[in-house]
Amino acid sequence: MDPIHRGPEEFGHDGNGFSEEAGRRRPSRDPLTPDFGQQTPQQARIVPLISGDFLLTVNPVDGSEVEPCPPGEQPAAPVRRTPAERADRERATAPPVPPGPPVLQLPLLQRADERERLVRLLARGRSVRLTGPAGSGRTALLDAVAADCAELAPDGVVRLSGHKRTVADLLHGLFEAVHDAPLHRPDRELLLAKLRTTGAVVVLDDLEFGGAALDELLDATPECAFLLATTPDVAAPGPDSHLEEVFLAGLDRGASIDLMERVVERKLTEEEANWAGDLWFESEGLPLRFVQAGALLRQRDLLGTDPTAYDEYGYLENRPAEEAPEAVEAAGTDAAEVPLPSLGEGAAPAALLGSRLSPAARDTLRFAVALGGEVPHQAHLPALVGDTHADAALSELAGCGLLSPAGSRYRLAAGVLAQLEAAGYGDGATDRARTVAQHYAWWAGHPSVTPARVVAEADAILAAMAQLVPGDGAGQTSVAVLLARSASPAFAAGLHWSAWERSLRIGQEAGRIAGEVAEEAYFHHELGVLALCTGNLDRARAELETSISMRGALADKSGAVAGRRALALVEDRSGGPAAGGAPVMDELPVDRFEASPPRGLPTVIPVSMPRAYPEETAVVSRQAAPKTAAEEGGRFAMLGGARRNLVAAGAGVLLAGVLGTVVTLGLTSNSDPQGDPGASTEQSVTESGDQEEELPAEEPTDGATPSARTSGSASSSATPGPSGSGSAPAGGGGASSPGATVSESAPSSPGGSSPSEPLPTRTTTKPTVTPTSPSPTETETSAPPVDPPTEPTPTDTETTPTVPDSSDSASGPSGASASPSVT
Repeated sequence: MDPIHRGPEEFGHDGNGFSEEAGRRRPSRDPLTPDFGQQTPQQARIVPLISGDFLLTVNPVDGSEVEPCPPGEQPAAPVRRTPAERADRERATAPPVPPGPPVLQLPLLQRADERERLVRLLARGRSVRLTGPAGSGRTALLDAVAADCAELAPDGVVRLSGHKRTVADLLHGLFEAVHDAPLHRPDRELLLAKLRTTGAVVVLDDLEFGGAALDELLDATPECAFLLATTPDVAAPGPDSHLEEVFLAGLDRGASIDLMERVVERKLTEEEANWAGDLWFESEGLPLRFVQAGALLRQRDLLGTDPTAYDEYGYLENRPAEEAPEAVEAAGTDAAEVPLPSLGEGAAPAALLGSRLSPAARDTLRFAVALGGEVPHQAHLPALVGDTHADAALSELAGCGLLSPAGSRYRLAAGVLAQLEAAGYGDGATDRARTVAQHYAWWAGHPSVTPARVVAEADAILAAMAQLVPGDGAGQTSVAVLLARSASPAFAAGLHWSAWERSLRIGQEAGRIAGEVAEEAYFHHELGVLALCTGNLDRARAELETSISMRGALADKSGAVAGRRALALVEDRSGGPAAGGAPVMDELPVDRFEASPPRGLPTVIPVSMPRAYPEETAVVSRQAAPKTAAEEGGRFAMLGGARRNLVAAGAGVLLAGVLGTVVTLGLTSNSDPQGDPGASTEQSVTESGDQEEELPAEEPTDGATPSARTSGSASSSATPGPSGSGSAPAGGGGASSPGATVSESAPSSPGGSSPSEPLPTRTTTKPTVTPTSPSPTETETSAPPVDPPTEPTPTDTETTPTVPDSSDSASGPSGASASPSVT
């Protein structure tokens, strides 16, 4: 084949037709490389983990979901790490070695007595509290003691950092250092059970609490010996802590000068020795001050010679004139022209040291000042500073004594932050914090970044968010919301829950200030889930209810469903009724069943003595209730109710049937619609008076009005006459219609017209008794008498007599009056 033109050689070497045909060849439908214009959507990182007896699914999209751990998902019992595994973990959690020339390793001077005493106390199982001022060399002494105690305890030596850590953080950190339990955060009971059997020498640096919190830490780990390093301003331990106190003082003058010579790597001149003596008196022999002072002398030596002769980092070659340090321009090449630093510069050397560093190192210091002393990992420095070799700046800063290790990272040494702020390194801190936040927001949300790496940068991330909230600049709070949204799921998956809570609270406040309701609802939901997993049910309920209301207003269905699920779990754990559910039927009061019968069952009404109601009213009112219940509830409602509902319904139906039967029999048996024509009014009054003799006389009501006289009144001697009017027939105690008015008064006249046959009136009012005079006579216009008579039940209250629209009087219908009057 031709190596230049594609195609077989048998087609000739002219290549005229083949090259044109190859140019018109159809490209493949499936390209070998992806089209960069169509990017694949980024996948969300969903991590399931076990928290106590909950299965927590960290979902950065809609919010974390929590549910009871299914039977097959329980984690295996935590197992202890082997010595090899503990060594691997210790190397992984150590601060990274900065690139570039190795940092000078200094010996431990004048600390032999303290070192021996600490090892002896720890070997006896005693816990020790090492107190010393910042810069006194506590960390270096802890490293030496930890190396001496490597074989003392069965679980080895555990190194922990107390910088911005709570008691819960330290307890879980100790558990994770000794036991291998990936994606498992034990509850309080299991955590304490495992820590009671843990036997290790715990070296805890930068402890920030004391008192009751320290007592809690010691009580939870009875088999561990603690070496606690703290400063004098931290609260003292409780009286029952039984801690040994060791105070770490500064070095003497000889040891201080020896340390400075080791940093400079030469003997000091007489002038320099005198200057070192004055510095020793000023700094009280703190080793950190002499390391920084030795760095000043080393920079002075470099400035007195060719600037590029000892260029260890290669940043002085081809440097522009405007980037040269001020000291280099002023000093020239003669070492005698570079004066010694003043005593003030030696006591606070950070600004002078920074001025003689590379631009990348100075920018790193500015970012550290913007983050409150936290230094980002060296892998992030090139992106933040904008220099591909900016990671080497970490080695410069560590060699000058401006950095100190803090756990798995570095931060500014004691006193350096205040000195740099005074020198103007804090100018533009908000803009740099925003740059850091934007970088971390992209980095923490990337699927390739593991939660452990995000947890290692927790302090720097939280410092960037805290710098922006509350912020006056445009878009500052929005950037904080974005960073909290990206980093908080990684903190949760990395089991660093104190950082998770702090990021959620900062993000919630930033979302409220920025007006981002959807993001604020997300943070409320996450805070509720966190409170549920930690056992704070009241806080969880409040946060979840707030989140559900916000997402309901935004029509976020998936988020609202996730919130309701978590809230139902909160109600289940708190023992209260579930959200939207009804209470248990057995817990209802008795009167509530009557007020609101479940499943359409009729209400059971208390039954009193039957009254002499009209036939139509009595029958219809008593048969309506069971009929309605059958139509509404039906057979399925009865089957769906509880046993108590069935018993109540049966009793109600039975009582209604008995009541209807009694009333019907009483109204229909021995009734004479036509009455007794031979009975007179006197007989009616006598018979009715015998039955009503026992009723007490009642005073007339204020609203009662006397009845007007009718054209004809009934008397005791009235007999039927040709006029067609007559007295009303009366039974013994006859059941009067509801519209009848009964009056007790004396006869109006010795004689009267004969009454005509009355017609029954049908009204809805109850009979009332209105006393008008001491001599009662009773005149009725009522329904036909009922035999045997029934005695009406007296009422406690009096009602105003009802005047019907039209009725028949004793003398027949009257056209002049609308209603009869009985006197």
